[in-house]
Amino acid sequence: MTGQSALRIAGLHKAVHVGFRRRRVDILRGVDLEVAGNDVFGLLGPNGAGKTTTVKVALGLMRPTSGSVELGVPGVSHVGYLPENPYFYDYLSGREFLGFCARLFGLGAERRRERVEALLREVGLQDAAGVHLRKYSKGMLQRVGIAQALVNDPELVLLDEPMTGLDPVGRVEVKRIIQGLQERGKTVLFNSHILSDVHELCTRVAIMREGRVAWSGTVDEALDEAATLEEFFMRTVTA
Repeated sequence: MTGQSALRIAGLHKAVHVGFRRRRVDILRGVDLEVAGNDVFGLLGPNGAGKTTTVKVALGLMRPTSGSVELGVPGVSHVGYLPENPYFYDYLSGREFLGFCARLFGLGAERRRERVEALLREVGLQDAAGVHLRKYSKGMLQRVGIAQALVNDPELVLLDEPMTGLDPVGRVEVKRIIQGLQERGKTVLFNSHILSDVHELCTRVAIMREGRVAWSGTVDEALDEAATLEEFFMRTVTA
């Protein structure tokens, strides 16, 4: 997929009606976004900027009010997704949980076993594969969450706040996984508030503010205008 567009969003609007009087609230106000194949793309913005809604609309989990979403893959079955607050069946072991996810994709028994073991190795959980998820640390659960997003061997992977709540060791593990995905030709888009991780991992970023993309470009372009990515981010969201 290198050189092609993995995801293209144009003129995306999303409005909801809230309260007794059904007051209209515009969550997305004309989002334009393009993610190139084999890129690690960072979607940044303060809370309430519309990042998660953008991802959910791109996945078809929410219907846009207007605008378009084009996937550069054959369909959503070729997309992996880690929500910000995933739900785990904590009475299952890591191996059992991933096996359950693989069954949802229709993998046969032999292929399912092979895929689950490969994923456990990829996310560094092979030694804890038989442990119930209720005994996993936050970092281990996050890695299981990423593994379930990769069960279908997707070409495009969307990760919503994958580093949130992780200690330094957990962050290193998740960053290693993301870098490995890019090395294998995958495209990754992730939301994050941790700008140092974005600086380290991403080639391109978009900064959202109040339901719009306030700026989009390469990390190097941002650093041409400010001493740090944090400084550029604050300047953009407070302008």
